[in-house]
Amino acid sequence: MRKEVLAGITTFFTMSYILLVNPAILSAAGMPKDGVIFATAVASALATFLVGFWAGLPFALAPGMGLNAYFAYTCVLGMGISYETALTAVFIEGLIFLVLSIFKFREAIFKAIPESMAYSISAGIGLFIAFIGLKNANLIVSNKNTLVSLGDFSSFPAIITVLSLIVIAYLSKKGVSGSILIGIAFATVISIIFGKSPLPHSILGFPSPTAAFKLDFLSVMNGSIIPVIVAFLLVDVFDTVGTLTGLTARLGISLKDERIGKALTCDAFGTVAGGLLGTSTVTTYIESASGIAAGGKTGATAITVSILFLMSLFLYPLISAVPTFATSAALIYVGAYMMASIKRIDWDNVADSIPAFVTFIGIPLTFSISDGIGLGFITYSLLKILAGRVKELNITIFIVSIVFLVKFLT
Repeated sequence: MRKEVLAGITTFFTMSYILLVNPAILSAAGMPKDGVIFATAVASALATFLVGFWAGLPFALAPGMGLNAYFAYTCVLGMGISYETALTAVFIEGLIFLVLSIFKFREAIFKAIPESMAYSISAGIGLFIAFIGLKNANLIVSNKNTLVSLGDFSSFPAIITVLSLIVIAYLSKKGVSGSILIGIAFATVISIIFGKSPLPHSILGFPSPTAAFKLDFLSVMNGSIIPVIVAFLLVDVFDTVGTLTGLTARLGISLKDERIGKALTCDAFGTVAGGLLGTSTVTTYIESASGIAAGGKTGATAITVSILFLMSLFLYPLISAVPTFATSAALIYVGAYMMASIKRIDWDNVADSIPAFVTFIGIPLTFSISDGIGLGFITYSLLKILAGRVKELNITIFIVSIVFLVKFLT
């Protein structure tokens, strides 16, 4: 139990940035910041507790990155719809998701994924989150000529990330429980000492639920909301499929495990709750891998995360003391941990290895789990057809490939 609790604490601190980032993004769309903080914490706590208590898995859920940006910058600011209408779209998408989960549609996608693709998804997500860690640490920066290039190694975030990564790796090698959490704490304390992260302005505080129950069902009568619902649904389906595929591979359980179906239902419930409370789509977090790497195996890990999300409602000013770059080393370490699955791909079988490779590089290079999976599925289907091995191509993969092809071409 001690290891499970430490794993839950590790997962929470690795993903706790969402309590700061999500309100910052959604407030740009005119939403009350305190209300979004409340919605983020409560929706995450509810969904994560459910997946821990009912599904018995060490997975944590929260409003998804990327989906919140789509909500704020594309739907509200770009399309000009109100945030109340966008929340209604999230709520309806969650209900549709719930129905799909009940009728086993999402489970059918899981069971149809070939092993080579499952392993490449896990490795691709590992590379993706490691890239995010490097980016947050200023070790990798954008470059107009080469897209990306090496960053400033002398910058404070870069130095702290390298030192923190060494601490995590050393403690992990020694078998110290909670090594990732210790690495994050080390980076945070050093940042405060050198004045790179402010001390919290207070210890206690409680955000107001000012964004809750703001749904505008009259807006459903306007046909313009339909593409928004479809977009939320499409991205949510395959982000969740990709994330859970990666997590199950690292946890060492089968995609056919009955607990996966329950986890999918919990995911859908989280989105419905998020829409009601006032936040964008809730999804399973790949940062759960940090808790798995720290020894989390059961729902006790998720329940610990849930409790910490609820506690953050009272102590949320303290979270501001953890700078984003303080979790960079944890993301890099977990990314390396998830790369282990790539060795299980049959690289001599071109019909399997090429789609796996496209998926592996597609996820980080498109900066999207769902787009990377889509490119891999399309490649897999085409190669099976061209090789005359159509019998190996199940109907679910074929339909998913067509859906992604239409998405990419329109």
